[in-house]
Amino acid sequence: MSDAKPKNNRVAPPSFLRRYGSQLGIIGVGLVMWLGFVIAAPTVFMNTFIYVAFAQTTPQFGIIALALTFVVITGEIDLSFPSIMALGTAIFCIGVTHGLVWPVALLLGLATGAACGWVNGFLVSWLNIPSLVITIGTSFLFRGLELVIMNGTGVPLTADMYPGLHGLLRESYFGVPVQTLWMLALLGLTWLLLNRTRFGAHVFLVGDNPTSARLMGIDAVSVKTRAFMLTGVIGVFAGLMTSVYGYYFWPTTGDGFLLNTIASVFLGGTSVFGGTGSVIGSFVASYIIGAINAGIVSAGINAFYTQLCFGLVIVISVVLQTIIDRKIRRQSITGR
Repeated sequence: MSDAKPKNNRVAPPSFLRRYGSQLGIIGVGLVMWLGFVIAAPTVFMNTFIYVAFAQTTPQFGIIALALTFVVITGEIDLSFPSIMALGTAIFCIGVTHGLVWPVALLLGLATGAACGWVNGFLVSWLNIPSLVITIGTSFLFRGLELVIMNGTGVPLTADMYPGLHGLLRESYFGVPVQTLWMLALLGLTWLLLNRTRFGAHVFLVGDNPTSARLMGIDAVSVKTRAFMLTGVIGVFAGLMTSVYGYYFWPTTGDGFLLNTIASVFLGGTSVFGGTGSVIGSFVASYIIGAINAGIVSAGINAFYTQLCFGLVIVISVVLQTIIDRKIRRQSITGR
């Protein structure tokens, strides 16, 4: 009897590279960029104050990138979250100005974000409307509703009026701004949700192969709707954090967050085609995006180059992801 084992010329697909390669890549990009900024502007980037500033401002859009990662992994996109930020924060402000204690008003604001996310998910999943198109429409809808109910006016959110709220969203603890503590906490929660729960597994499956997911009995409609709702809830939380940081709710809250957030998701290695992504990559990428503007200005380069850098970051990231994705898929099929 021969002891020879049957030969198998097929090579297992590079699952580790496919799942973690983008994360390792973005961490490497972050380190290289940081070293470049240190060399170009050592006075600024060797000073702790610049990192305190990053820790206060980056989470304002970075926590949305964590939630938006779920939507993009399912193969969709949400362009309405800046308007959801404003609408949910407006509902909070209306609640507190009408006598509600701020924790109850906060729950109302978060519920508003969940409702807006459900609307997006319903229109995208149930009616099969392309998310790129419909979330442009709901963006105008939610923003218009916010402007109507607020009549274009803002609301002060000073520390003497809401000390508990400022303790929750604006103070520093042990020298670390609470904004970053919230982002770290949400990073841990979203990582567990994406990588250690059935819902997270379904998010990957729906984005990678919707047909196979449906044949396996996965409710793609429910998965996508919950992903949109998660983005809505965290978007409102970010909107309130931004308003408290500035001591005032402006009707334009959320404007300017779209590009930074989407750039963080794509730069972080989440595929535009769905099926692959990482909240850790989005986390690291958000700090890279937050550092680009300060790095360019500190290096003595005209601030107008910021938009150029953002554009290059997104284009290069998407191109590299496309090349890598095609190569991995080819290896999975051919075994070479």
